[in-house]
Order: sequence, then structure tokens, then C-alpha cells
Amino acid sequence: MSRATVRIPAPLRTFTGGAAEVAAEGATVGDILRSLSEAHPELKRQILNDEDEVRDFVNIFVDDKNIRSLDALASPVVEGAIIHIVPAVAGGGS
Repeated sequence: MSRATVRIPAPLRTFTGGAAEVAAEGATVGDILRSLSEAHPELKRQILNDEDEVRDFVNIFVDDKNIRSLDALASPVVEGAIIHIVPAVAGGGS
């Protein structure tokens, strides 16, 4: 079981009581997200779909690696890792 810091982007901080970072524990990214969801239940729906997979418009990084290029939610987390949740940003039209 590893302890990690999860960085919460500004648009999702309303689901963490305004916190920019939260601590969570788990052996994998999926474990970390489950731990985070227990503490902040409304946040889960913003990150995971009904099949408990990462939503298409959300990227999650463990340190500087996108979990989509690793083992997705099964990606291991080491002690002290920094997990970044990065929702896609839509641009304006011309």
C-alpha cells in the first residue's frame, strides 16, 4: 500500500472542499481513485464512467506518465507518487 498525493485541477476542487491536493492510499491508480472516491464521492462521477473506467475526456498521470500508456487503472503507484487529474479543456470557436 502506497501513499500518494493527488493533484486536483481547479474545475474539480468543488468536489474536494476546495482542496488542490489530497492524500490517498493504494497499490494501483485504481486503488487510489477508489480511496479518493470514498473520501469525496461526487468526484468519482467526474473522473470515472459507469463501468469504472477513466472518462475519455480525463487524463490521469502518475508523476509524468499518462496511465493510458501504462497499465491504465492497474498502473502501480509507489510511495510518494504524485497523481495528476487533467480534464480536457475545450477551446472556443473562431
